[in-house]
Amino acid sequence: MQALSAAKLLNLWERGATLHPLDRGLLALSMALPEIPPDSLADWPLGRRNRALLKLHCSCFGPRLQAWTSCSGCGEKMEFELDAHALVGDGSDEPADAVVRVNAHSFRLPNSRDLAHVAEESDCQAAVIGLLERCQTDTEVSPAWSEEDVEAIGEAMAMADPAAELQIALCCPACSDGWNANLEIAIFLWAEIEARAKRLLWEVHTLASAYGWTQTEILALSPARRGFYLEMVRA
Repeated sequence: MQALSAAKLLNLWERGATLHPLDRGLLALSMALPEIPPDSLADWPLGRRNRALLKLHCSCFGPRLQAWTSCSGCGEKMEFELDAHALVGDGSDEPADAVVRVNAHSFRLPNSRDLAHVAEESDCQAAVIGLLERCQTDTEVSPAWSEEDVEAIGEAMAMADPAAELQIALCCPACSDGWNANLEIAIFLWAEIEARAKRLLWEVHTLASAYGWTQTEILALSPARRGFYLEMVRA
């Protein structure tokens, strides 16, 4: 996993600005893992993708994930912090070949292509059924899936690929209401990338205005040296 330089991070932000969050995550991985064919990243099971995105966060921004949300009960705003290393766990980076079998039907683990296929579906149940039908690997005709079938398949997939859906247990300090929230790591990482890119553009503007340096020259400076020059400009 390569940490992205300042120049690469700016390039990533510019290229991904108009993309869907799914594509932004894959684009980020393709730049951090240049030895892997970009098209193959979309075939990774979601757990492998999520672990890779967490490792990329650690490489570029460190292991601390700082975020906030609102209580689902009273609306109180809550800040919380997570450790990306703990979320990565001991999962292998090797492709998962697990096959889930439920009620005589077989399913592979969902990947980014499957999520993209159902991303525009407004009905949640239809999206879930569309997802499991894409992942079905046996030749049996798909039945009219019952809620029990869908739940059983979802539980089996979650056990086979626990990092596919990153859930956080939260408790409101104001009203003691508790709930589980999903951590969409691709969206979270992109927010960090965007914030860093905008800060880099401000640094380039400031130093170019003060010293006449080019963007390439400024981005080639180490963060510590850029920071020192910025302090002198402000002084």
